[in-house]
Amino acid sequence: MARVPRHVAIIMDGNGRWANARGLHRTQGHARGEPALFDVIDGALGIGVEWLTAYTFSTENWSRDEYEVDYLMQFNVDLLQRRRDELHAKGIRIHFIGERDDPRVPQELRERINDAEELTSGNDHMHMVFAFNYGGRTELVKAARRIADDVMAGRLDPAEIDHAAIAARLYLPDMPDPDLVIRTSGELRTSNYLLWEAAYSEYVFTSVLWPDFDRQTLVDCIIEYQSRDRRFGGAIDAAGAEGDG
Repeated sequence: MARVPRHVAIIMDGNGRWANARGLHRTQGHARGEPALFDVIDGALGIGVEWLTAYTFSTENWSRDEYEVDYLMQFNVDLLQRRRDELHAKGIRIHFIGERDDPRVPQELRERINDAEELTSGNDHMHMVFAFNYGGRTELVKAARRIADDVMAGRLDPAEIDHAAIAARLYLPDMPDPDLVIRTSGELRTSNYLLWEAAYSEYVFTSVLWPDFDRQTLVDCIIEYQSRDRRFGGAIDAAGAEGDG
């Protein structure tokens, strides 16, 4: 228990394949993914994970079938309506990272996102981060624009731009880097997820499709994480480059 990762981030993959394998519409796979997520939330809370981040909708997901996208937008509205108070009662603070002000995001959903964050802002039992309309490259582009704005306004000296300056301008600067990133369904990609934050994260890839993922699978992934000797590169040489360690 002393080596439970402080921050676990999950790429929840395989909802569509789970549904297709059962002759169901892809949206039914997304619906079945909800209880899996909340079982994992309870499991993470129970073992002392401080931060849990879930990739719920990527900037690339807009290219999916219009019906599926519309379903996911309404699904998120319904989820926040049905589950917000439950998370609040457990002392969980809700955060969203991503482009919530994208005009394609329904106004009702934006309002529910803001309400959920405000309601739970005083909670500290666990931080639950929903990466919604999120893309790692977009996050870095936005950080670069903020830096450029600050330089032009005279608030930042270009000579002072460093790792900390970039990190301070990400979507959620107070969020610690993930110790462990889990991807389900057997896919072996980062999929534009937490590109800056996961630079030294340990990755665990599991063949379990997301709707079949549960708190025990989470524990199994954490046990695998605990079996590793984490390395954060090697010594930094005179040029500032990090070795392989």
